[in-house]
Amino acid sequence: MTPGPDARLVLEDGTTFHGRSFGFPRSTSGEVVFNTGMVGYNESLTDPSYAGQVLCLTYPLIGNYGVPGKILENGLIRNFESHKIQVQALVVNCYSGAFSHHAAAKSLADWLNEEKIPAMAGIDVRALTKILRENGTMLGKIIIDGKDTELHDPNAVNLVADVSIHKPIVYGKHGKKVLLVDCGAKNNIIQSLLARGMRVIRVPWDYDYMSKGCEFDFDGVLVSNGPGDPKACVATIDGMRRAIADERNIFGICLGNQLLALAAGADTYKLKYGHRGQNQPAYIVGEKRCFITSQNHGFAVNEATLPQGWEPWMRNANDDTNEGIRHKSKPFFSVQFHPEANPGPTDTAFLFDDFLKVIK
Repeated sequence: MTPGPDARLVLEDGTTFHGRSFGFPRSTSGEVVFNTGMVGYNESLTDPSYAGQVLCLTYPLIGNYGVPGKILENGLIRNFESHKIQVQALVVNCYSGAFSHHAAAKSLADWLNEEKIPAMAGIDVRALTKILRENGTMLGKIIIDGKDTELHDPNAVNLVADVSIHKPIVYGKHGKKVLLVDCGAKNNIIQSLLARGMRVIRVPWDYDYMSKGCEFDFDGVLVSNGPGDPKACVATIDGMRRAIADERNIFGICLGNQLLALAAGADTYKLKYGHRGQNQPAYIVGEKRCFITSQNHGFAVNEATLPQGWEPWMRNANDDTNEGIRHKSKPFFSVQFHPEANPGPTDTAFLFDDFLKVIK
């Protein structure tokens, strides 16, 4: 890469990493997290669950396949998970400006500069990851060319309200109707539903779909992924609580797993450093079936607080934290990982088929 301005990553405990800027030359701050995926930086950077976060990619070579052009499919940008870059900043070990891919339209650096997102390269991401694993997720700031900035905690605000849509959008014209509560929904959730012949009614995170005046009728509710503390989504939890009381078909993904638990009466807590990447093993409780999953979350369900009638469904094979819950007799279930994983793996895509069967 062509050397850019000096860049420093300063963690809240004072630990400092020195590198070079290759993104937009603006100092910024946020919550520093790491992702262990080998590919998929286009999808990760546009994942709304990363809102407010400084993302460190542990794979050592980033940028070598460039960034694809924006091609619309069903009204959504193919190969992106939203309409813009969502991370606060990007941190990598080695950035490659020389990209090669048949679908590439520009370099990663050009894209970052277009969307005014800071990025730095040249630091030891293994050392940074070790610090975060030992001490937990930390606040940090990227200082470009000596221009200091204040530390900012993104969890102090309702991040879901920032990334959700503001008015309903309908995708598809036929099939069973799924009401998608957008808490920061990834595009591939919608594409996965459309591919199975379902019609998607995408509504804001605080939309009152259980009121008598709701303009839509629907066959099932899917609550999406999203950033931040689930307890900030008071309106979403209230809507899910009423949907449970009305025995509507409910499927939760990622943040949706935590929100379903809260709506049921259970509790959630913040993980030490979260699970992020396309290589997280999740197994079904009481069975020997294990799946490799894509994940991006910093909070988890406290299984010990699940009320009567509910049970843990899946757990993480690395640390035994919760990866899914379900009701023992009613059509409510959720998973902590991403069955719509893009760029993969697709081990758990069958959950969309299961949801369709429940609806039918």
